[in-house]
Amino acid sequence: MSVRIKKNKNVWTIIHSRPEARNAMDPKSADELYKAFLEFEANEDAYVAVLWGEGGAFCSGWDLKYASSLSSEGNPLEKLNIKKNRDNNAYGEDIPRGPLGPTRLELSKPVIAAISGPAVAGGMELALWCDFRVMEESAYFGVYCRRWGIPLIDGGTVRLPKLIGQGKALEITLTGRQILSEECYKIGLCEYIVDNNTSRKKAEEIALDISRFPQECVRADRKSIINQANLNIKKGLEFEWYNSCNVFKKEGIEGANKFKKGYGR
Repeated sequence: MSVRIKKNKNVWTIIHSRPEARNAMDPKSADELYKAFLEFEANEDAYVAVLWGEGGAFCSGWDLKYASSLSSEGNPLEKLNIKKNRDNNAYGEDIPRGPLGPTRLELSKPVIAAISGPAVAGGMELALWCDFRVMEESAYFGVYCRRWGIPLIDGGTVRLPKLIGQGKALEITLTGRQILSEECYKIGLCEYIVDNNTSRKKAEEIALDISRFPQECVRADRKSIINQANLNIKKGLEFEWYNSCNVFKKEGIEGANKFKKGYGR
Protein backbone atom coordinates (compact mmCIF):
# COMPACT_ATOMS: atom_id res chain seq x y z
CA MET A 1 0.00 0.00 0.00
CA SER A 2 1.41 3.36 -1.01
CA VAL A 3 -1.43 5.27 0.67
CA ARG A 4 -2.41 5.02 4.31
CA ILE A 5 -4.63 7.01 6.67
CA LYS A 6 -3.77 8.31 10.14
CA LYS A 7 -6.83 9.32 12.19
CA ASN A 8 -6.78 11.76 15.10
CA LYS A 9 -10.24 12.59 16.46
CA ASN A 10 -12.10 14.03 13.43
CA VAL A 11 -8.97 14.75 11.37
CA TRP A 12 -7.69 12.27 8.78
CA THR A 13 -4.12 12.60 7.53
CA ILE A 14 -3.93 10.86 4.17
CA ILE A 15 -0.34 9.88 3.48
CA HIS A 16 1.09 9.13 0.04
CA SER A 17 4.28 7.11 0.39
CA ARG A 18 6.46 6.33 -2.63
CA PRO A 19 9.64 7.99 -1.39
CA GLU A 20 11.79 5.94 -3.77
CA ALA A 21 10.06 7.82 -6.64
CA ARG A 22 9.75 11.18 -4.83
CA ASN A 23 6.07 10.33 -4.51
CA ALA A 24 5.46 10.29 -8.26
CA MET A 25 1.96 9.00 -8.91
CA ASP A 26 1.52 5.64 -10.61
CA PRO A 27 -1.92 4.14 -11.36
CA LYS A 28 -1.95 1.99 -8.21
CA SER A 29 -1.19 4.96 -5.95
CA ALA A 30 -3.75 7.12 -7.77
CA ASP A 31 -6.43 4.48 -7.22
CA GLU A 32 -5.57 4.20 -3.53
CA LEU A 33 -5.59 7.97 -3.06
CA TYR A 34 -8.90 8.29 -4.89
CA LYS A 35 -10.49 5.61 -2.71
CA ALA A 36 -9.07 7.16 0.47
CA PHE A 37 -10.75 10.49 -0.27
CA LEU A 38 -14.05 8.83 -1.14
CA GLU A 39 -13.83 7.04 2.21
CA PHE A 40 -13.09 10.36 3.94
CA GLU A 41 -16.08 11.99 2.25
CA ALA A 42 -18.44 9.17 3.22
CA ASN A 43 -17.36 8.84 6.86
CA GLU A 44 -19.56 10.90 9.21
CA ASP A 45 -16.79 11.16 11.81
CA ALA A 46 -14.22 12.58 9.35
CA TYR A 47 -14.35 16.39 9.28
CA VAL A 48 -11.05 17.65 7.82
CA ALA A 49 -8.30 15.92 5.82
CA VAL A 50 -4.59 16.67 5.52
CA LEU A 51 -2.78 15.42 2.41
CA TRP A 52 0.94 14.79 2.98
CA GLY A 53 3.71 13.12 1.00
CA GLU A 54 6.07 11.01 3.11
CA GLY A 55 9.84 11.15 2.71
CA GLY A 56 10.48 14.80 1.91
CA ALA A 57 8.46 15.23 -1.29
CA PHE A 58 4.80 16.16 -1.66
CA CYS A 59 4.51 14.74 -5.17
CA SER A 60 6.85 14.95 -8.17
CA GLY A 61 3.98 14.47 -10.60
CA TRP A 62 2.79 11.64 -12.78
CA ASP A 63 5.17 8.67 -12.92
CA LEU A 64 7.00 9.29 -16.22
CA LYS A 65 8.54 5.83 -16.19
CA TYR A 66 5.03 4.47 -16.33
CA ALA A 67 3.97 7.08 -18.92
CA SER A 68 6.84 6.00 -21.16
CA SER A 69 5.30 2.53 -21.38
CA LEU A 70 2.14 3.85 -23.05
CA SER A 71 1.71 3.71 -26.81
CA SER A 72 1.27 6.96 -28.75
CA GLU A 73 -1.28 5.28 -31.02
CA GLY A 74 -4.89 6.31 -30.49
CA ASN A 75 -5.52 7.93 -27.12
CA PRO A 76 -2.92 6.57 -24.68
CA LEU A 77 -4.86 7.88 -21.67
CA GLU A 78 -7.68 5.47 -22.47
CA LYS A 79 -5.21 2.68 -21.72
CA LEU A 80 -4.90 3.85 -18.14
CA ASN A 81 -8.09 1.89 -17.51
CA ILE A 82 -9.19 4.43 -14.94
CA LYS A 83 -12.85 4.26 -14.10
CA LYS A 84 -15.42 6.90 -14.87
CA ASN A 85 -16.49 8.76 -11.76
CA ARG A 86 -19.90 7.64 -10.60
CA ASP A 87 -19.17 7.95 -6.89
CA ASN A 88 -19.08 11.74 -6.78
CA ASN A 89 -20.94 14.47 -8.67
CA ALA A 90 -17.78 16.25 -9.74
CA TYR A 91 -18.05 16.03 -13.50
CA GLY A 92 -19.78 14.38 -16.45
CA GLU A 93 -19.64 10.67 -17.08
CA ASP A 94 -17.41 11.11 -20.13
CA ILE A 95 -14.42 12.24 -18.03
CA PRO A 96 -12.45 9.62 -16.05
CA ARG A 97 -10.90 10.26 -12.68
CA GLY A 98 -7.69 12.28 -12.81
CA PRO A 99 -4.41 10.48 -13.44
CA LEU A 100 -3.26 11.90 -10.06
CA GLY A 101 -6.29 10.36 -8.34
CA PRO A 102 -8.80 12.65 -6.59
CA THR A 103 -8.25 15.81 -8.65
CA ARG A 104 -11.72 15.76 -10.21
CA LEU A 105 -13.61 15.00 -7.03
CA GLU A 106 -15.68 17.78 -5.47
CA LEU A 107 -15.79 17.05 -1.76
CA SER A 108 -18.07 18.66 0.80
CA LYS A 109 -15.29 18.77 3.42
CA PRO A 110 -11.99 20.71 3.66
CA VAL A 111 -8.64 19.27 2.56
CA ILE A 112 -5.33 20.92 3.52
CA ALA A 113 -2.12 20.22 1.60
CA ALA A 114 1.04 19.83 3.72
CA ILE A 115 3.90 20.39 1.29
CA SER A 116 7.57 19.53 1.64
CA GLY A 117 10.06 19.42 -1.21
CA PRO A 118 8.68 19.29 -4.77
CA ALA A 119 5.03 19.69 -5.66
CA VAL A 120 5.62 19.81 -9.39
CA ALA A 121 3.78 18.99 -12.61
CA GLY A 122 0.80 16.82 -11.58
CA GLY A 123 1.94 17.18 -7.97
CA MET A 124 1.31 20.91 -8.25
CA GLU A 125 -2.15 20.17 -9.65
CA LEU A 126 -2.82 17.85 -6.72
CA ALA A 127 -1.84 20.62 -4.28
CA LEU A 128 -4.07 23.12 -6.11
CA TRP A 129 -7.01 20.72 -5.71
CA CYS A 130 -6.76 21.11 -1.93
CA ASP A 131 -8.57 23.97 -0.18
CA PHE A 132 -5.33 25.65 0.87
CA ARG A 133 -1.65 24.89 1.24
CA VAL A 134 0.97 24.84 4.01
CA MET A 135 4.46 24.94 2.47
CA GLU A 136 7.82 24.36 4.06
CA GLU A 137 10.55 26.92 3.41
CA SER A 138 12.39 24.69 0.93
CA ALA A 139 9.23 23.46 -0.85
CA TYR A 140 8.47 24.54 -4.40
CA PHE A 141 5.98 24.36 -7.24
CA GLY A 142 6.59 24.21 -10.98
CA VAL A 143 5.04 22.96 -14.20
CA TYR A 144 8.04 20.72 -14.77
CA CYS A 145 6.08 18.56 -17.21
CA ARG A 146 6.52 21.44 -19.66
CA ARG A 147 9.96 20.08 -20.64
CA TRP A 148 8.57 16.63 -21.49
CA GLY A 149 5.60 17.70 -23.60
CA ILE A 150 3.04 16.53 -21.05
CA PRO A 151 0.11 18.95 -20.59
CA LEU A 152 -1.74 19.72 -17.39
CA ILE A 153 -4.72 17.33 -17.23
CA ASP A 154 -5.49 17.27 -13.49
CA GLY A 155 -7.10 20.69 -13.21
CA GLY A 156 -4.01 22.90 -13.31
CA THR A 157 -5.20 25.10 -16.18
CA VAL A 158 -8.54 25.58 -14.39
CA ARG A 159 -7.50 26.16 -10.78
CA LEU A 160 -4.25 28.08 -11.24
CA PRO A 161 -5.75 31.17 -12.98
CA LYS A 162 -8.61 31.23 -10.48
CA LEU A 163 -6.06 31.52 -7.66
CA ILE A 164 -3.53 33.94 -9.12
CA GLY A 165 -5.01 35.44 -12.32
CA GLN A 166 -4.63 34.54 -15.96
CA GLY A 167 -1.42 36.42 -16.77
CA LYS A 168 0.63 35.01 -13.91
CA ALA A 169 -0.87 31.54 -14.49
CA LEU A 170 0.19 31.68 -18.14
CA GLU A 171 3.70 32.84 -17.25
CA ILE A 172 4.19 30.05 -14.71
CA THR A 173 2.68 27.38 -16.94
CA LEU A 174 4.43 28.30 -20.19
CA THR A 175 7.90 28.82 -18.69
CA GLY A 176 7.75 25.73 -16.47
CA ARG A 177 10.02 27.51 -14.00
CA GLN A 178 10.46 26.78 -10.30
CA ILE A 179 8.30 28.77 -7.89
CA LEU A 180 9.81 28.82 -4.40
CA SER A 181 7.68 28.98 -1.27
CA GLU A 182 8.27 32.70 -0.66
CA GLU A 183 6.96 33.60 -4.12
CA CYS A 184 4.08 31.16 -3.70
CA TYR A 185 3.02 33.00 -0.57
CA LYS A 186 3.28 36.41 -2.23
CA ILE A 187 1.11 35.47 -5.22
CA GLY A 188 -1.46 33.40 -3.34
CA LEU A 189 -0.35 29.86 -4.14
CA CYS A 190 0.05 29.02 -0.46
CA GLU A 191 -1.36 30.38 2.78
CA TYR A 192 1.40 29.40 5.25
CA ILE A 193 5.17 29.02 5.14
CA VAL A 194 6.66 26.94 7.94
CA ASP A 195 10.04 25.53 8.92
CA ASN A 196 11.25 22.46 7.07
CA ASN A 197 9.86 19.15 8.35
CA THR A 198 6.90 20.85 10.06
CA SER A 199 4.23 21.17 7.33
CA ARG A 200 2.32 18.09 8.44
CA LYS A 201 2.31 19.20 12.08
CA LYS A 202 1.09 22.70 11.19
CA ALA A 203 -1.58 21.43 8.79
CA GLU A 204 -2.87 18.97 11.38
CA GLU A 205 -3.06 21.74 14.00
CA ILE A 206 -5.12 23.88 11.63
CA ALA A 207 -7.31 20.90 10.74
CA LEU A 208 -7.99 20.18 14.43
CA ASP A 209 -8.95 23.83 14.95
CA ILE A 210 -11.41 23.67 12.05
CA SER A 211 -12.81 20.35 13.27
CA ARG A 212 -13.88 21.93 16.58
CA PHE A 213 -16.43 24.21 14.90
CA PRO A 214 -20.03 23.24 14.04
CA GLN A 215 -19.46 21.36 10.80
CA GLU A 216 -22.62 22.10 8.83
CA CYS A 217 -21.77 25.79 9.11
CA VAL A 218 -18.15 25.14 8.07
CA ARG A 219 -19.27 23.19 5.01
CA ALA A 220 -21.95 25.70 4.03
CA ASP A 221 -19.51 28.64 4.07
CA ARG A 222 -16.92 26.60 2.22
CA LYS A 223 -19.43 25.65 -0.47
CA SER A 224 -20.60 29.25 -0.88
CA ILE A 225 -17.03 30.51 -1.32
CA ILE A 226 -16.16 27.81 -3.86
CA ASN A 227 -19.32 28.27 -5.90
CA GLN A 228 -19.21 32.09 -6.07
CA ALA A 229 -16.20 31.91 -8.39
CA ASN A 230 -18.49 31.05 -11.30
CA LEU A 231 -21.29 33.50 -10.41
CA ASN A 232 -21.88 37.23 -10.57
CA ILE A 233 -22.51 39.03 -7.28
CA LYS A 234 -26.32 38.75 -7.52
CA LYS A 235 -26.27 35.02 -8.20
CA GLY A 236 -23.54 34.52 -5.62
CA LEU A 237 -25.64 36.23 -2.95
CA GLU A 238 -28.64 34.09 -3.90
CA PHE A 239 -26.59 30.89 -3.68
CA GLU A 240 -25.10 31.92 -0.33
CA TRP A 241 -28.55 32.58 1.12
CA TYR A 242 -30.24 29.37 0.01
CA ASN A 243 -27.13 27.31 0.79
CA SER A 244 -26.79 28.61 4.34
CA CYS A 245 -30.12 29.76 5.81
CA ASN A 246 -31.14 26.28 6.97
CA VAL A 247 -27.74 25.79 8.61
CA PHE A 248 -28.46 28.86 10.72
CA LYS A 249 -31.62 27.14 11.97
CA LYS A 250 -29.73 23.93 12.78
CA GLU A 251 -26.55 25.32 14.34
CA GLY A 252 -26.62 29.13 14.48
CA ILE A 253 -29.48 29.63 16.95
CA GLU A 254 -27.98 27.05 19.29
CA GLY A 255 -24.62 28.78 19.00
CA ALA A 256 -26.15 32.17 19.72
CA ASN A 257 -27.74 30.77 22.88
CA LYS A 258 -24.38 29.41 23.98
CA PHE A 259 -22.89 32.88 23.46
CA LYS A 260 -25.70 34.43 25.48
CA LYS A 261 -24.86 32.07 28.33
CA GLY A 262 -21.20 33.10 28.24
CA TYR A 263 -19.60 30.23 26.36
CA GLY A 264 -16.73 30.89 23.95
CA ARG A 265 -16.20 34.54 24.81
